[in-house]
Amino acid sequence: MPIFEIKDINESGAALFSQLTDAQLRSRQEPEKGIFISEGPKVTHAALDAGCVPLALLMRRKFVDGLGAGLIRRCGDIPVYTADDETLSALTGFRLQRSWVLCAMKRPAPIALPQALCGARRVALLEGITEPSNVGAIFRSAAALGTDAILLSPTCCDPLHRRAVRVCMGAVFKVKWARAALEDIFPLLKSQGFFVLGLALRAGCLSLDDPGLKDLPKAALCFGTEDTGLTDDVLSQCDRIVKIPMAEGIDSLNVAAAAAVAFWQFRPRSKQAQHDLEGAKE
Repeated sequence: MPIFEIKDINESGAALFSQLTDAQLRSRQEPEKGIFISEGPKVTHAALDAGCVPLALLMRRKFVDGLGAGLIRRCGDIPVYTADDETLSALTGFRLQRSWVLCAMKRPAPIALPQALCGARRVALLEGITEPSNVGAIFRSAAALGTDAILLSPTCCDPLHRRAVRVCMGAVFKVKWARAALEDIFPLLKSQGFFVLGLALRAGCLSLDDPGLKDLPKAALCFGTEDTGLTDDVLSQCDRIVKIPMAEGIDSLNVAAAAAVAFWQFRPRSKQAQHDLEGAKE
């Protein structure tokens, strides 16, 4: 594999890593030509395990012949860029220390909504969540607690945004996800027998731990933005509105924390479901 020493952040080979915003924009407009950036060895190995195609590596110089050698071999004959820490910081906009490697990868083809729902029993719907860290944390909790798929409204953050991929620790490659218009999502959820629950503070809403919700065969949990929550359009499609019971004087959680609580409450309960979940993690 060719190894290139970067002397100037304007070198053509460094463009994949210096134009992250432009790359994300291209990913939305031309998915077949888009790229995403994995950060850190664990996330990069998870992406490779999922079949993602590496295009180039950017690595701290001291790791090229050390800890990074195995990753370089696994990625095959792709360019490996390296530089001193000061140049790397100027190139990427942050200190490349603990996450000592970045890998530019070809963006995988999106999956269709019916494919994301195939075989699913627990689904999350994210409406308009634009903070990458929240989206990444939701994916991580979903993978850990048995949520089968995540559906994103058109206004949601890209799950392959560099920060989202980093925060989820590779879970975005383990949980099925699809982006679709809400007017397409809800009819399909209803036709497949999902009971749709919206997390919001509304008069008459149920507690998340209501006994009547415990054994739903299929459940779709809807989460909105931290500022305004779920829109009226989404709430009107929900079978029930639910809230997380909290201490007096506290009325909300960060959306990623709320999702983790809800995923735990609706995790697979039967012995067979638990066995399937544990097997998927092996």
